[in-house]
Amino acid sequence: MAGKTKTNRREQILQALAVMLETSPGKRITTARLASEVGVSEAALYRHFPSKARMFEGLIEFIEDSLLSRINMIQSEEKDTLTRCQHVLQLLLGFAERNPGITRLLNGDALQGEHERLRTRVDNLYSKIESQLKQILREKRIREGHGFNLDEGQLANFLLAYAEGRIAQFVRSNFALKPTEYFELQWQFIRQQLLQS
Repeated sequence: MAGKTKTNRREQILQALAVMLETSPGKRITTARLASEVGVSEAALYRHFPSKARMFEGLIEFIEDSLLSRINMIQSEEKDTLTRCQHVLQLLLGFAERNPGITRLLNGDALQGEHERLRTRVDNLYSKIESQLKQILREKRIREGHGFNLDEGQLANFLLAYAEGRIAQFVRSNFALKPTEYFELQWQFIRQQLLQS
């Protein structure tokens, strides 16, 4: 029973941190403020997480698990290259829209002044997603005998840059400009360009 309580308290701390990231843009989150939000002492926070950086890492792990596992599902369930790319972009944008506070981590906004390894970990996540997109695009050549006129790595970078741009706009607008807004129309345009390449 004690183990379950510990897990619940960890989740409660991470959820409170995510809410604070959403409701306090531009403000530095201190462990004192977080402890107050959760309704525990700072010492109690440190029983669950040895540092604030570890709390941020807990949220980044949630992002990694959520996105990478779903991208793997998309690859196993969908065979069409462009539909796969569309679903990966929708996943990224939809995840950001549903988790505004956590999106500040994805965007790097909430990591200013925090430990360098946190930014590196987010960079590594984006690199993994870009590699997945590159693999999806490369498989078209394997399956269909022809690929795109532009290098798959450059196309993957372009698609990821599009998603990152929409995520940055979402954070910059204080979550008013939804990342999925206009996606269907914009994707149709991107798709047409890809089909011509």
